[in-house]
Amino acid sequence: MEYFIDVAYKSINKYGEELCGDRVEIIELEDSTIIVMSDGLGSGVKANILASLTTKIVGTLLKEGMDIFETVSTITNTLPVCKVRNIAYSTFTFIKVYKDGRAHIVEYDNPGVFMLRRGKNYNLDKREIVINNKKVYESKLNVKDGDVFVLVSDGAIHAGIGNILNLGWTWDSVKEYLEKCTRNRKCARDISKDLISVCWDLYGSKPGDDTTAVAVKIRKPEYIDIFTGPPEDKNNDKYVIEKLMSGKGKKIICGGTAANIAERELKKNLIVNDDYYCDVPPTATLEGIDLVTEGVLTISKAIDKIKKYSESVLLNDEYDMKGDDGASKLASMLIEECTHIHFWIGKAINPAHQNPSFPANLSIKLNLVEQLIELLKNLGKCVEITYV
Repeated sequence: MEYFIDVAYKSINKYGEELCGDRVEIIELEDSTIIVMSDGLGSGVKANILASLTTKIVGTLLKEGMDIFETVSTITNTLPVCKVRNIAYSTFTFIKVYKDGRAHIVEYDNPGVFMLRRGKNYNLDKREIVINNKKVYESKLNVKDGDVFVLVSDGAIHAGIGNILNLGWTWDSVKEYLEKCTRNRKCARDISKDLISVCWDLYGSKPGDDTTAVAVKIRKPEYIDIFTGPPEDKNNDKYVIEKLMSGKGKKIICGGTAANIAERELKKNLIVNDDYYCDVPPTATLEGIDLVTEGVLTISKAIDKIKKYSESVLLNDEYDMKGDDGASKLASMLIEECTHIHFWIGKAINPAHQNPSFPANLSIKLNLVEQLIELLKNLGKCVEITYV
């Protein structure tokens, strides 16, 4: 079985600092995903530069196929050690997860990696390796659907120290919290946001250290097919509906004309729902389709919600995705209920969607769909596009 590697991270800067001393590098390869997190000594510009250098070197070497000995040796020979405190100027943790389920974890001076399986902490079998007089811990295992890895910098373990908590949050406390919160979080981004939000609260909104949480969730591929806009050639109406219905997962239609085409080709009744919410048009019901919405306005509102969700760091910063309106349902499905999305985009231009100031060949709806696709790619979704 081939897994989907869902990866997301969030960071908060030490109070008063403009740059974060933690850095994360995510590298997508054909057969695997590499995640590198580094914590630079101290904070601010110096820490940011050291952490950036570390993640870039480690990520590049691993991408080029270097083994752990060569990678760690290069890092330890490149970055200096603080003469006063006798500790590395930059630490790192990396995980390489293959789509076939193999995982390789290496930890150097960062807090231990959390792994959760079925909502419970899973103790990694770690092997100590000494490279250039540096202790490095290596773990190898085969993952299962639903497994979660969480990498954190020191800021998460020390959250609340001298403020709400005398001794900080501690590794064990974070573990107990993750055992509770990961059960109700379907995607990696929600897990990382959840953890960072708690750290923010424990610090009293004034973080005493740069804090980063990286979440990696192993998921079975989940598919959504979206049809929007009528085909340029009406003879392709039947073709696109057949392709839509043969999709592996859930099906969404955005736009009245597209919905009418589906109604005609499927020989089913399209029923408009009585669920108008302020500035979001009502949805509709069509047997065999999971969600039917209006086009331009709904897509535009969904883009706003997804953009806010993507940019926000804390959970309470984002729009509510649990609303009953079409835009909330569309945004929620695209964020939480799929890993792979196939867009079937009709190229016929609706005159009602044409702005006189735009070039004649540019449709407002096509422009919005392209924005939506770019947002989804940035969220790590696998997006395929077919124009008809």
